[in-house]
Amino acid sequence: MNRPRQGTSPRWSARATASEERPLTPKRALWYDIIFEADTPAGKAFDVSLLLLIILSVVAVMLESVEGIRAEAGGLLLGVEWAFTVIFTFEYIARLVCVRHPSRYALSFFGIVDFLAILPTYLSLFFAGTHALLIIRVLRLLRTFRVFKLTRFMGQATMLAVALKSSREKIIVFLGAVLSITLIMGSLMYLVEGPENGFSSIPQGVYWAIVTMTTVGYGDIAPQTILGQVIASFMMILGYGIIAVPTGIVTVELAEAARGSREVVTCGSCGTKGHNADAAFCRRCGAPLGDVIPSDNP
Repeated sequence: MNRPRQGTSPRWSARATASEERPLTPKRALWYDIIFEADTPAGKAFDVSLLLLIILSVVAVMLESVEGIRAEAGGLLLGVEWAFTVIFTFEYIARLVCVRHPSRYALSFFGIVDFLAILPTYLSLFFAGTHALLIIRVLRLLRTFRVFKLTRFMGQATMLAVALKSSREKIIVFLGAVLSITLIMGSLMYLVEGPENGFSSIPQGVYWAIVTMTTVGYGDIAPQTILGQVIASFMMILGYGIIAVPTGIVTVELAEAARGSREVVTCGSCGTKGHNADAAFCRRCGAPLGDVIPSDNP
């Protein structure tokens, strides 16, 4: 017979277990299907309506940031913003009420995003300008993948994430090398040009080096001496070569990830390797892949 842990009463344990399970009543189960599921007509209609409201709220926040529009329709946009916030607040509370584990939802990615989507409006009552953070509502559009059955794109996103993760060491080394070059060249330009030509400090020279190496070239700082212009020319040419490095790194890792996502099998008819895991026929000869030969070479 199992005994309760020391210091824990049986009544408290039973109450905790019941609280953790939190069975859904029929009404809460109905609202759960509408709010969290997109397989039913009501659930899909709810999700589509919610996505439209999110888009409209983001557009309202963007329009409110335009000075001319804010001067003419600032009051209207403020009312619209509060209306959207109230709707999203009730929606967030409804999600907490109808789920089996409210704390688990509140601490999940979408739970945090849903909370942050309503928080800036209330913060604007105490801190001016925080309502601009409502643009974070655009993250709620990620539910589009679930609503419109676009989960097949998540496989491609996973492949990209795998490629970036695999290449992170190379990219870190590359960024470290670029940072070292910009520090050295920025300091050199500070010594060559000096404050009289706009290079008033080493950080200012590093800023110029970054702008030049990335081929942005704002033109707010430019070398005036011949030696400085020679250094700038070298930085520009170096920048074109550096831009291609991370692209090549990620491309190679993407190819490796794509190769790893294929089932390494050989067609028993023509010997073609590397078919997709769900392929039924050979992509070269069209023979059925029911009797495939495992390949030794990945």
